[in-house]
Amino acid sequence: MKIVILEGHAVNPGDLSWEVLNEFGEITVYDRTAPEEAAARIGDAEIVLINKTPVTAELLDACPSVRLICVLATGYNVVDCCAAKERGVVVCNVPAYGTNAVAQFTFALLLELCHQAGVHSQAVHRGDWSRCPDFCFWYTKQTELVGKTIGIIGFGRIGQAVGKIANAFGMNVLAYNRSISESGKSIARYVSLDELLKQSDIISLHCPMTPETDKLINRQSIGKMKAGAMLLNTARGGLIDEEALALALATGKISGYAADVVSVEPISPSNPLLNTPNTILTPHMAWAPVESRQRIIDCTAKSIRGYLKGNPVNTVY
Repeated sequence: MKIVILEGHAVNPGDLSWEVLNEFGEITVYDRTAPEEAAARIGDAEIVLINKTPVTAELLDACPSVRLICVLATGYNVVDCCAAKERGVVVCNVPAYGTNAVAQFTFALLLELCHQAGVHSQAVHRGDWSRCPDFCFWYTKQTELVGKTIGIIGFGRIGQAVGKIANAFGMNVLAYNRSISESGKSIARYVSLDELLKQSDIISLHCPMTPETDKLINRQSIGKMKAGAMLLNTARGGLIDEEALALALATGKISGYAADVVSVEPISPSNPLLNTPNTILTPHMAWAPVESRQRIIDCTAKSIRGYLKGNPVNTVY
């Protein structure tokens, strides 16, 4: 059994091991693969592990030995699943590997908006505190979370994990989701989207990217928000109309924005959010703790094992 990993560096830049996959056959690992290199690198392999490399009908036709595609992520939109199904190729993903990591990172972003700890640490290191006539100082507004209302758009696994942390901080939690669950009701009060926008001091996005959620946060929805609300996005950059948000940040309608995602990744130098006040942008890293990445490898091994035993798991169709 030949196994090819086309983008190993994304999940394992060297701090983990692929050893758990050795039981399945011969493994070849490439750190990165350009789309035009994929067919030659796959060759006659039967199992292919990808992250963002597009798997098209043309690629599958060029590599007829492929029987299983494992996406080293939850999202699998890079795979033409219809073409795979037509050719009898099974596609698996990795669900729920980073729930706690993303929830934790969401609060890291929120706390940075509230306190700008990094800014003040840099100030101390450059001597500002040493030169200060007072025993302490702060350059940015400091915000307490107790009693604040956080509105969570998308209340699945990650949204609910964020809600639990918010409860521990003494926050009021509102949720908007397509469906209502008993577990969600124990964490938050479900409301309409309009009510969430109007009532929330902080809004956190955890919904999937779909045609219905494309630019969900736009000029109209921003207009319904509280003046000075904060906005968090650890979901997808396409949920935001970035031009409209940049204007809202410039005018103070939105007092702070923190995101781990943008509409085009890596970020374009022309992205308007690079020049807006009170904006924190991180490079799509919320999922990246070593524990989460180990889960990706372990879950992928489980998928391969299930496939080889004739009982595929984590299939996407």
